[in-house]
Amino acid sequence: MRELTYFVAVGLDGFIAGPDHEFDTFLVEGDHAAPIWARYTGTAPTQLADAAGLTVEGGPFDTVLMGWNTYAVGLPALPSPYRHLRQIVFSHAHEAPDGSDGVELTDADPVETVRRLKREPGRGIWLCGGGALAAQLRGEIDRLALKINPVTFGSGVRLFGERPYEPVGWVRTGTLAFESGVILAEYARRTR
Repeated sequence: MRELTYFVAVGLDGFIAGPDHEFDTFLVEGDHAAPIWARYTGTAPTQLADAAGLTVEGGPFDTVLMGWNTYAVGLPALPSPYRHLRQIVFSHAHEAPDGSDGVELTDADPVETVRRLKREPGRGIWLCGGGALAAQLRGEIDRLALKINPVTFGSGVRLFGERPYEPVGWVRTGTLAFESGVILAEYARRTR
């Protein structure tokens, strides 16, 4: 069965973006970039990967899930940001913008959608963000891959949005620390 991995950059204080969904304080250059890209090939927008000469084929994921706010960060420049992946964007209030060929905009239940996707053949499913969608899918997330950046936001979008107190256990499966200060921390959901 396919797995859902929440692979996301996060600050030291648990925020994945600022109050207006800005994320430009995350480090994109440094000694962490190449090893993380090698491990998670295909997780850069297609246009940016092409410009940087990075391959997007053969990565661990063939599907990416995004909430509207995560998707909208790239608009209008990137209406189909991950053309090399199946792209599913969840929204109840928006319509697909021009040029968004290959993007499946849906108002379907995210949990039911992920359960259906897990039963389909294919590689892994990447939850790109945001926090509100991660909160809805928390019970379906099999793995966490956190690019912990040496920055604090103070406020903004939380890793798992706003949720009631419901502890979930995780087992560390890997850690890579870099001179840039970035730490890649990987976890698997503790067996239920």
